[in-house]
Amino acid sequence: MPTESTPVPSPAPASPAAPEMITGAAAVVRSLENLGITDVFGLPGGAILPVYDPLFGSEKLRHILVRHEQGAGHAAQGYASSSGKLGVAIATSGPGATNLVTAIADAHMDSVPLLAITGQVFSNLMGTDAFQEADIVGITMPITKHSFLVKKAEEIPATIAAAYHIATTGRPGPVLVDITKDAQQATFAFKWPPKVELPGYRPITKAHGKQVLAAAQLIAEAERPVIYAGGGIVRSGASAELRELAEATNAPVVTTLMARGAFPDSHQQHLGMPGMHGTVPAVLALQESDLIVALGARFDDRVTGKAALFAPNAKVVHVDIDPAEISKIRTADVPIVGDLKEVLVDLLAAYREVAAKQGTADLAEWWATLDGLRSEFPLGYTQPKDGLLAPQYVIQRIGELTGPEGVYAAGVGQHQMWAAQFIKYERPNAWLNSGGAGTMGYAVPAAMGAKVAEPHRPVWAIDGDGCFQMTNQELATCTLNDIPIKVAIINNSSLGMVRQWQTLFYDGRYSNTDLNTGHDSVRVPDFVKLAEAYGALGIRVTKEEEVDAAIKLALETNDRPVVIDFVVSADAMVWPMVPQGVSNSYIQYARDHSPAFSEED
Repeated sequence: MPTESTPVPSPAPASPAAPEMITGAAAVVRSLENLGITDVFGLPGGAILPVYDPLFGSEKLRHILVRHEQGAGHAAQGYASSSGKLGVAIATSGPGATNLVTAIADAHMDSVPLLAITGQVFSNLMGTDAFQEADIVGITMPITKHSFLVKKAEEIPATIAAAYHIATTGRPGPVLVDITKDAQQATFAFKWPPKVELPGYRPITKAHGKQVLAAAQLIAEAERPVIYAGGGIVRSGASAELRELAEATNAPVVTTLMARGAFPDSHQQHLGMPGMHGTVPAVLALQESDLIVALGARFDDRVTGKAALFAPNAKVVHVDIDPAEISKIRTADVPIVGDLKEVLVDLLAAYREVAAKQGTADLAEWWATLDGLRSEFPLGYTQPKDGLLAPQYVIQRIGELTGPEGVYAAGVGQHQMWAAQFIKYERPNAWLNSGGAGTMGYAVPAAMGAKVAEPHRPVWAIDGDGCFQMTNQELATCTLNDIPIKVAIINNSSLGMVRQWQTLFYDGRYSNTDLNTGHDSVRVPDFVKLAEAYGALGIRVTKEEEVDAAIKLALETNDRPVVIDFVVSADAMVWPMVPQGVSNSYIQYARDHSPAFSEED
């Protein structure tokens, strides 16, 4: 025992702990855990089976077993779009991977941060047409931000970390990581954090000061400005900054299909949604403007109509984090590359500086015109003549009874447009839909993913009877995993939007759009029975006086999913409408419900 005079030896410096030897499969799980991922959606198969073994023992990752890989992809999208976090989907090789392709393409079009992890056959079998082999990296290359193929276990941590970074930075989007089975089974020395090297990948977030000042100058001088807010506002979390700029400039705001909720519907400066089925004020404000301030929007054909005739007298300020989008469709007078959340702060400061020095244009006459359009052409609908429910009324009541804190995921078609029109959105991330790809079957799995991400919110899937029959199997996933979504089937027994086009442009020749042909007295399928078979509460509503009670019951039921079969009129149409390939000025005819359009006009 040492005495006071005996020096106590200093402890030897601790040697670094030896790296842990684990399998590549375990490294996949460990990497996801270290990145803060808590929920993944997937379906196992032979080529990804090694990953499912360590996944079974993870205390940090909740794996939700879907019934179809497309469901995993859309669920990951809904998870990401409602929360702003990365969504993760896992599938096996071959058909498992190809079943993810639709969701990956969808995420690519709508800038959704998605990580798709797929198994691949043994590396020595690649290129031999081995069982369940598919070149998923080659297949997805055009529809991802990047696709990785991993053949060595030691590359897994850095690849997963790189995929996370790419998917969630810059313009968000999907990234695929395809891992061979031998890489999953091999062992290596796991170290975290890995060294991530991405030469050439440097998203620009800070805009050039001169460009920002030039934009501020144009805004101050414009007499008929419009802020054209796109989905980039939502993805960048810039809703508050958008509102500050709008209120400072007093410019009207339109929010695209992907930006619903980015600016509150209740705000006096909001004109609604532009585009093919936009409000008359929103469409004509863009068309007649002298300045368009495009924020995270890409001048999609559904917004511009015939691009050569779009807003002919307007100058354009275009702000986007993706330089490839700027001047792709419409040449920008002032192009600005940067992250909207940062750019809008700088733009507001520059605008105030310009306004203080030289003043701003008087917008009174512009607002008088726009308010006149709002008064003359409010959004509305006509009651069906066949005695069936008006779908617009049903959707409006879902929104009113649920409120702005709810999450609404829509399929694609008429019900999607009505949900965008007749539900009032007051916050970002409340509206989920397949905007760019237009994917039928999106709603149910996306709502499922959103409910996992936001369990405290009521989550609705507003679906058509056509869309619902593509992915309704995920109701089983919801029931077994305690994910109590609400599903509103807007059931018109047809592919409604296609039928609408057939009514307007094909003389009412309804070729293959009736989903109940020859079974008018029998429901095929019976959605109430189908819901009950999946362990959900099934309700059918055929009368207007039953609508509110059914919605309230759904909102009160949180121990299982709820499916409401709303039997609506097949003759209901989405108005207003600008036909494809014509000028947006034609909404003046469309708002009168005239079918007399032609591309030659």
